[in-house]
Amino acid sequence: MNSIYMNDYTNYDDFARNFRINAPENYNFAFDCIDALAKTQPDKLAMIWCNDKGEEKRYTFSQLSAISDAAARFFLSIGIRRSDAVMLILKRRVQFWFALLGLMKIGAVSIPATHLLAKEDVIYRNNAASVAYILTTEEDALTDTVEDAMPESPTVRKLVKLGASKEGWLSFDDGVAAFSGKDEPIERLTQNTDMMMLYFTSGTTGLPKMVAHNFTYPLGHISTARYWHSLHPKSIHITLADTGWAKAAWGKLFGQWLCESTIMIYDHDYFDAHRFMQVISQYKVTSLCAPPTAYRVFITMNLQSYDLSSLEHVTSAGEPLNEEVFTRFKAMTGLSIYEAYGQTETTPLVMTTPYIEPRPGSTGKFNPAYDMVLVDEFGEEVGVGEAGEICVRAHPGDVGIYMGYYRDEVLTSEAWRGGLYHTGDIARKDEDGYIWYIGRSDDIIKSAGYRIGPFEVESVIMKHPAVLECAVTGVPNALRGSVVKASVILNNGYEATEKLKGEIRRFVKSLTSDYKCPRIIEFVQELPKTISGKVQRMSIKNA
Repeated sequence: MNSIYMNDYTNYDDFARNFRINAPENYNFAFDCIDALAKTQPDKLAMIWCNDKGEEKRYTFSQLSAISDAAARFFLSIGIRRSDAVMLILKRRVQFWFALLGLMKIGAVSIPATHLLAKEDVIYRNNAASVAYILTTEEDALTDTVEDAMPESPTVRKLVKLGASKEGWLSFDDGVAAFSGKDEPIERLTQNTDMMMLYFTSGTTGLPKMVAHNFTYPLGHISTARYWHSLHPKSIHITLADTGWAKAAWGKLFGQWLCESTIMIYDHDYFDAHRFMQVISQYKVTSLCAPPTAYRVFITMNLQSYDLSSLEHVTSAGEPLNEEVFTRFKAMTGLSIYEAYGQTETTPLVMTTPYIEPRPGSTGKFNPAYDMVLVDEFGEEVGVGEAGEICVRAHPGDVGIYMGYYRDEVLTSEAWRGGLYHTGDIARKDEDGYIWYIGRSDDIIKSAGYRIGPFEVESVIMKHPAVLECAVTGVPNALRGSVVKASVILNNGYEATEKLKGEIRRFVKSLTSDYKCPRIIEFVQELPKTISGKVQRMSIKNA
């Protein structure tokens, strides 16, 4: 393995007792992983890229090292320096990886962003983070959006795009080509405590927060790739995520290359589950990570019609995975889905490792890289089976844990209090140490003295054959305080009737406590979601 920190353990107790991540002094992933592998394994395949137009490209570690050097020299030539903020709106283009590694080498701050941003979103990000440079795809619609934001973005100095240059824009591809093959050394200036990446959260409750990570962050994803994705040097891993989100750092970048695995990238504008399965089959992908939303689509397909024999391991994160989805996917493929939980602010905090058996509905066990605890509203640790907030006994800047919310000491101090990082997520731990997610603290429904987690009710409703997707929220009620409401999307072939509502209620009552049964059921065509795909329960509550 590329990292000296990766070991195999005999069992979970051994793993929990001995696994730690200690960052070397002045670690820089671009130099210490990519360039190191370019020297020791220059011809090892690092990335396979294909798109929905049938194009394909392959890159070795030696090629990645050379191209990222050229990108670094190009960035220096246009004035980018250490600590400058550079926004990357590159979708799944291969240039995202070239640019990100190049920016790491010169110590600039990368700000990955989604292409779905509107003009006002771009303006907010530019001004909040003092963005100095923006690099986008070649698409006119995207460059037009960025140009429209420029009059209100005084800190932006230069615009760069893929493809040919145009008025007011430099060409990244031309710049990299011009500096390819140059031998000028790139001065290594970074420190572990320097900010390396800045992520904007998806903003489920108000304006997006700026999550700052330092140069030790990549090492935190040893947990992700080795002990959750279960990767090794012969693995070919695909994660279904756009580069604008932190999930791309989890599954398309750091840990995978620390494991010397090959990263599979499928560049597409619209998710086509059929084509995605064809990619897995064609390229003999061994490891898949996708959100529950995708698995809910997969279980509606005839998966036996695809050659998925290469798949060794499948994982899920982003939202809790319903037990029904887990069970049906395993029945169709023979593969258990290994779940994990974490945030943009962290690497995996809870994960299902190879050392434990997946339990449908559970997220796994605490990541032993961190000192984890469940606490009540007073900060006291709760007992087995009791609901508590997931917290980390740590300090900002620990490996894999964010530095803080950039330029917002108030938000940072609210999250870091009493010696704990408070995630805002509620869960319970069973007698075997498995963690069962309940919901966001502000999503908990308080009804007639009961505290009800929306996810546990959603998991039961999802078992009904008529239900494709659902979201559970609380509705104010004079007698009970709140009652449970279920917003339900139906599977094809089912009609939205009062009779079906009654059937669903009786079904839920047969499987769980009466007080959890939805008093209100609403059939909907879609659920409000953030641009990262998470259900916005607050929008449903306020509708």
